Amino acid sequence: MSYQVLARKWRPKTFREMVGQEHVLKALINALDHNRLHHAYLFTGTRGVGKTTIARILAKCLNCEAGVSSEPCGQCSACVSINDGRFVDLIEVDAASRTKVEDTRELLENVQYAPTVGRYKVYLIDEVHMLSTHSFNALLKTLEEPPPHVKFLLATTDPQKLPATVLSRCLQFNLKNMSPERIVDHLKYVLEQEMVGFDEAALWLLGRSADGSMRDAMSLADQGVSFGSGKLLEPDVRNMLGTIDQTAVYDIIEALAAADGAQVLAAVDQLSEHAPDYVAALEELLTLLHRIAITQAVPEATDNSFGDKERVTDLAGRLAAENVQLFYQMGLNGRRDLPLAPDPRSGFEMVLLRMLAFMPAGIAQLPQGSVQNSAPVANNTAASAEAPEPVKKPEPVPQPSAVAEEPESKLPPAATPISLDQLNPTNWNQLFDRLGFGGVVGNIASHCVLQQIEGDTITLGLDENNATLFSDSYTARIQQHLSVTLNAPIKLKINVTPVQVETPSGRKQRLIKERRQQAFVDLQNDPNVQTLINDFSAVLVEESVEPVLHGARKQ
Repeated sequence: MSYQVLARKWRPKTFREMVGQEHVLKALINALDHNRLHHAYLFTGTRGVGKTTIARILAKCLNCEAGVSSEPCGQCSACVSINDGRFVDLIEVDAASRTKVEDTRELLENVQYAPTVGRYKVYLIDEVHMLSTHSFNALLKTLEEPPPHVKFLLATTDPQKLPATVLSRCLQFNLKNMSPERIVDHLKYVLEQEMVGFDEAALWLLGRSADGSMRDAMSLADQGVSFGSGKLLEPDVRNMLGTIDQTAVYDIIEALAAADGAQVLAAVDQLSEHAPDYVAALEELLTLLHRIAITQAVPEATDNSFGDKERVTDLAGRLAAENVQLFYQMGLNGRRDLPLAPDPRSGFEMVLLRMLAFMPAGIAQLPQGSVQNSAPVANNTAASAEAPEPVKKPEPVPQPSAVAEEPESKLPPAATPISLDQLNPTNWNQLFDRLGFGGVVGNIASHCVLQQIEGDTITLGLDENNATLFSDSYTARIQQHLSVTLNAPIKLKINVTPVQVETPSGRKQRLIKERRQQAFVDLQNDPNVQTLINDFSAVLVEESVEPVLHGARKQ
């Protein structure tokens, strides 16, 4: 017996055997079981997602000798004939090869005649969008009011090319692309039944390369088994597909995370042994950076299309979000410039070295003990004046890259660093200002309060109202900042909990409000402003007053 390819051998014969497309199957099953059948169905979607398969199963359901239902018997002559492709009342037409109006008229000549052996005469027109305008016009009347014994099943990969008059006469079902996870699961089942050895990593490569098509995945699996002499192994599949070794991409990201130039070049050298396409390698790098950024922003949305969710999550916890964005932007620009490089490898290396060169070396700090004072500035169309130094200097607002300090009456002198044994809930805000981080990590930490210290273990309470972006991966990064700032090994725990005391973020907002209020009072008491108000009926708008740091550019 001749060999039958996997895509044909494992083509579903019932709705229960279908993989995916539950939204379509549910509607069809209910319509069949409750005898609410339409005369024309349109199935749309990309290649290999099950359009023709569903249409053939529907034809079987309509003509099964056991009766119309969503579960054909599969044993009667009608079911067997449809499975074998020789059922006379299932007329399959490839519209791509029959585009002329004469072909359509010839097809419709026998519509009025009753089925030969079946219950319904079923017209299955594949790639229906290829019909000419005249062919559609010839089809319209019959499509709208066919005889009761006729059903039209139309399939297309490009529904936008169908006239609105055709779309309005059909029940339309849009089939979705298959996810890599679903493709991998089905390939596992098929290969186990076929008793073919495989690596799961090889299946993920096939699932990704199939680009949403189950049929393409099955065909690639067939090709991979032949390439690997009866087995599906990752190195063979990677060579067959010409894809970049994902391990090499991870090595490059690890080297960038470590800011180690020698390690970066060593990873590129390892990659070059396989004569890669460096444009494809850069694209793989960008794809991984994108997945890391998604994980950092919305952990539950992590893409697992490569089957490496845990490793992506680990990198997302170790890479600064700012660096991920920087690497991605430089990678995009580098891909554009790569054809201009003397050779692809040197261009690829320069992109990576540029990422290292522009990576932030750290957060700039002001000299300890320095305090930036502020003066109020009003942005008012009716009154504007240079304000004098405030009579009472408000408490400085913490700045992202500067040391902001509490008044001496509340905290120790600013020049005195806080050690682990001195840390307590009262001076947590002062310590936070010295941590010097921003982005998502800084945002999360700014909504924390110090709950407990036991030995080298610090427990922080994260305000539950500001914990949307929090995941366990951020704990390690905050712990690292604390260890460096306190100059001691720290173990950190973060509990999401209701917070009643003031957080660093709350303190910052309070200070900004207080400074704005003080600036408004100072402007009101300013003689020049008083002159404008008294002589010209000017109005000082409180919302327009913005205190700024001395030396800052006035807007």
